[in-house]
Amino acid sequence: MEERRKNRRLELEGELIIKGLGGATEAVDINILDASTNGMGFKTSKQLTIGDIYEANLMIWNKERLNVFIQIVRASADEDGYHYGGVFIGMPEDVKMRIQVYETVEEEIAKQEEEALSESEI
Repeated sequence: MEERRKNRRLELEGELIIKGLGGATEAVDINILDASTNGMGFKTSKQLTIGDIYEANLMIWNKERLNVFIQIVRASADEDGYHYGGVFIGMPEDVKMRIQVYETVEEEIAKQEEEALSESEI
């Protein structure tokens, strides 16, 4: 199958901040399945609403926490919980750059692992 995505997808750790009426705030763990500079896909046990905007904290490889805002654009449910896709809203250029650096590091690690595997097969 041909890859049609504009950006490489990355796996990250994170949490979603849900702010309810009356100022109540709840932090919900999310399992980020893929992320790029445009958005991310994740799953969680919490039901969210398509179109709503949430604050999220993403943890990248160097344990730096990136604070972003994401708008939910797709949702599905299964026995594992809820699966969501969202686009980043108003992401600052410095945060985009950090994600791009993370993409580059991940690509280089994968390349080195492939090379090491092919050398060990020889």
